[in-house]
Amino acid sequence: MRAVVLREHGGLDRLVYEPNYRDPVCGADGVVIRTRACALNYHDVFTRRGMPGIRLTLPLIVGNDAAGEVLRTGANVTDFKPGDRVLIDPTNRVDAGFLGETMDGGLGEFVCVPAHMLIALDAAIDFASAAALPVAYGTAHRMMIERGRIQPGETVLILGASGGVGTGCVQLAKKAGATVVVCASTDEKLARLKQCGADIGINYATQDWMAECHRLFGRATTRGGPSGGLDMVVNFTGGDTWTRALRVLRRDGRMLTCGATAGFDPKEDIRYIWTFELNIIGSNGWSRADILALLAMVKAGSLRPILHQTRYGLADGREAMRQIEDRLTFGKVIVEPFR
Repeated sequence: MRAVVLREHGGLDRLVYEPNYRDPVCGADGVVIRTRACALNYHDVFTRRGMPGIRLTLPLIVGNDAAGEVLRTGANVTDFKPGDRVLIDPTNRVDAGFLGETMDGGLGEFVCVPAHMLIALDAAIDFASAAALPVAYGTAHRMMIERGRIQPGETVLILGASGGVGTGCVQLAKKAGATVVVCASTDEKLARLKQCGADIGINYATQDWMAECHRLFGRATTRGGPSGGLDMVVNFTGGDTWTRALRVLRRDGRMLTCGATAGFDPKEDIRYIWTFELNIIGSNGWSRADILALLAMVKAGSLRPILHQTRYGLADGREAMRQIEDRLTFGKVIVEPFR
């Protein structure tokens, strides 16, 4: 089969398009999927580079999110049959594996997973929209709804809003009835984020976003009466945004984090945390229930995943990854192996 293969960690050149890679072989509990859509994530970039303390077995086909059709099933599989439309939950919740990291992922024509990782996909949902959901939208759903418990009328700032998780957070926050403030690096991205539901856009390349938040929403206070500032900040970038984000929260405000694309060990100033009684809320991944809730929204038409304008084939897998790494994307990057 054709696949995009990682044989050693490093730069983009370590991702190699191979037109005659081995076909997947499954055991009695496995299912071979014909991959119709694979959505890339920044996690794929980390996997390619190599992550400290995590050893992976190479060669490896990357790609965490995939949807497609059942090609064949193992002898013990009774819940699925050839031709069924399916979405893969990337987390192997039985054997503690992860698609595109500890097992071959979606950047190949075919992929094999245990049957328990599959979710039946309604015919009303296209493969690209389904593939966009688990890692990015699942992470956003768990962070905003389950952990952050966003409420109608609250104000929320979303940093890194133009990527997959970010656009998911924007849509879910707006759906919950919040006032949504976003930061992005270009006016074009801000305009598209407003089309997704953002109320206020701040171009961090031309404006001091912290000062702009203070101007719009005031500052936190320890005195009696209302406290200025935002109710919630979504910060999965880390790096030098961390302490600045603490400074735009109101008293008893919430900082949500699910990652650190700009650095996991930022300089900290815990004075803001105790002085204004701030809440730091971590969120790790997603549950099967998060994916099912999102699929129901997409089927009902109340949520439409934001997809990057350009679709890629397997031969363009390296370019698709570059788009993510260089932060040139808006929404989810989709690779269609049979394109």
